[in-house]
Amino acid sequence: MSVLEVRDLTVSFRQDGRVIQAVKGVSFSVSKGETVALVGESGSGKSVTALSTVGLLGDNAQVTGSVTYRGTQMVGADERALRKVRGNDISFIFQEPMTSLNPLHTIEKQLAESLALHQGLTGDKARARIIELMQKVGIRDAESRLGAYPHQLSGGQRQRVMIAMALANGPELLVADEPTTALDVTIQAQILDLLADLKKAEGLSLLFITHDLGIVRRIADRVCVMQGGEIVEQGPTAEIFANPRHPYTQKLLAAEQKGGPDPVPEGAPEIVRTESLRVWFPIQQGLLRRTVGHVKAVNDATLTVRAGETLGIVGESGSGKTTLALAILRLLDSQGKVVFLGRDISRLDQAEASPDVQQWGELAAAARDALIGARGRKAMRVIRRNMQVVFQDPYGSLSPRMTVEQIIAEGLGVHGVEPGRNRTEMVAEIMAEVGLDPATMGRYPHEFSGGQRQRIAIARAMILRPLVVVLDEPTSALDMTVQVQIVQLLRELQRKWGLAYIFISHDLRVIRAMAHKVMVMRAGDIVETGDCETVFTNPSSDYTKALMAAAFGPGM
Repeated sequence: MSVLEVRDLTVSFRQDGRVIQAVKGVSFSVSKGETVALVGESGSGKSVTALSTVGLLGDNAQVTGSVTYRGTQMVGADERALRKVRGNDISFIFQEPMTSLNPLHTIEKQLAESLALHQGLTGDKARARIIELMQKVGIRDAESRLGAYPHQLSGGQRQRVMIAMALANGPELLVADEPTTALDVTIQAQILDLLADLKKAEGLSLLFITHDLGIVRRIADRVCVMQGGEIVEQGPTAEIFANPRHPYTQKLLAAEQKGGPDPVPEGAPEIVRTESLRVWFPIQQGLLRRTVGHVKAVNDATLTVRAGETLGIVGESGSGKTTLALAILRLLDSQGKVVFLGRDISRLDQAEASPDVQQWGELAAAARDALIGARGRKAMRVIRRNMQVVFQDPYGSLSPRMTVEQIIAEGLGVHGVEPGRNRTEMVAEIMAEVGLDPATMGRYPHEFSGGQRQRIAIARAMILRPLVVVLDEPTSALDMTVQVQIVQLLRELQRKWGLAYIFISHDLRVIRAMAHKVMVMRAGDIVETGDCETVFTNPSSDYTKALMAAAFGPGM
């Protein structure tokens, strides 16, 4: 018997006098104890379809068709009937727990709110149920974490709290909307195992929304592939993967990272080097703010990156990856050496150039010449132009009030336009280079897709023709097909300009496609480093082996 039955579902939104059709005649069902995956790229209508099942769309949405839960019609039902089903019979787990959890309330208070609202449980009974739920989802020392706030928990722990909230009232159907996208591979594997165990133990049905086909293969019984608001193909998971019939499904399955970076040019000079780099944050207590200890974010990091080379840095959240990159960029104080073009930039009163760089092209030579004799802020400006960064979330790092032309050209205002060139001409040139239409430079970030916004962020960094670029999880928020495009673009830019990349990611498939060398970090320590293929095929540390098993399976 079907727990959820969706027939000819259509969802339209009224916006600025227009009607936008987001879901077009979708039909599928979820049976008891079954996991059904809704798969497709961003904007395909997956989340809108799920939210419409219990009337969670805004007032500007018009829903037609049929959605029945246990034979009860949800489309057009009154608010009282919908509230009876929401949170009780059908519960949601959302993608980003930090936006779903209230930062001002403790974990206990947020779980208690749901229990009081739906079951009337309060006091000691509610507390006992909360502890039971937290233990069920694998939170250690559950009782000691009741008073914690969301920011005091790791990403994996926050997602476990979200799952506990979803389970609080004994639902029959869990709707999981990209619940593992922002998590490290090891945490992702734990959450998927937890959902599978809970499904079996609690007799749950699961509607799983994702763009990650690796997760679908692992967790789903049946797959519905969505494109442009329609289900273009559906069937048993094994059958869809073995014999995809629709061209879009074939495209999704073919969207895997292939190949690797070009070899590093022979004799390529060193661009960046660190020696025993350390970043410790003091823990201060008392009225006089005395230092009583340190958070040891990075310990004794030594690395080199040459022109045309990519260093991949991997590890779980909190391992020190981003902190290390920020220290290299001189955006955090550190101990030890950071050497750029042969000069120790942690002590800007020294002016020493590398003899290798003197032989390496006009761009590096110009940067070296500008550094010689430059001190303080002047030297840092030269360094800033030649060391750029691309962040994980382009929507968060691009100003919504600036046009694309203003965003990309912002660095030119600080560092100066090349002689004989005008700003608009340079923006048009770099937009074309990263695969954007220069005619769109007058638009704003919200008018672009996620992949296009990441291209804008890359263009903003590349317009200054830097020597080294830090890429901090630049593909983790993107669909698989868009990830492949961005990786190909970054390879092409590296090939053309001889760029050095420091590539931070928890996605080991992307690292394998991009990196020449890999550094594995854990709790601030470098546990393994070496040639990319060697680390992937023959990891030496137990921690690296665990990462590989989580990403590729035990047979890796």
